[in-house]
Amino acid sequence: MDHRIRRIVTGHDANGKAIVEIDGFAPNQKTRAGAGFVSTLLWVTDETPARLDLKTDRADRTMGVPPPPNGSVLRIVDFPPITAETEAMKQEDLLKAMGVSHHGDGAPARHAFMHRTPSVDYAIVLSGEIDMLLDDSEVHLKAGDILVQQATNHAWVNRSTEFCRMAFVLIDGIDPLAPKA
Repeated sequence: MDHRIRRIVTGHDANGKAIVEIDGFAPNQKTRAGAGFVSTLLWVTDETPARLDLKTDRADRTMGVPPPPNGSVLRIVDFPPITAETEAMKQEDLLKAMGVSHHGDGAPARHAFMHRTPSVDYAIVLSGEIDMLLDDSEVHLKAGDILVQQATNHAWVNRSTEFCRMAFVLIDGIDPLAPKA
């Protein structure tokens, strides 16, 4: 599978005219060690409302899965079919690679890929199929399906024989499970 993603970013010239500022393959792509997920970071905002006047590549950074405080993230992830080797991964190794500090309530995880971010996540299956595991249930998604996730503990597991490509928009939120002050 070709994991390159063409990214077009628009903006304005000095006269306020709409222009294309970036057009090319998104350079910020990494493969998650052990799991084989190929993640392409396309855009990040650090504030809400978002600044629309910055003349920089806002995806030119290193970061984990969660969005910045008060910010958002757009990324594409290609999930390979699960293997016995990836099923046997240590959860703490994957969470560290993902930049996620916890998977939920501290109970043993259902799957090594279990994690949780304090964000609302819009997940769109672009191609293939995948299972989203929750604490005690799961849902099967296929191309065209859209999932809205609200800071839930979950894992993405591709039990098919082909890659699954998904688009994710994560927006920072107020964690419903955070201790009350």
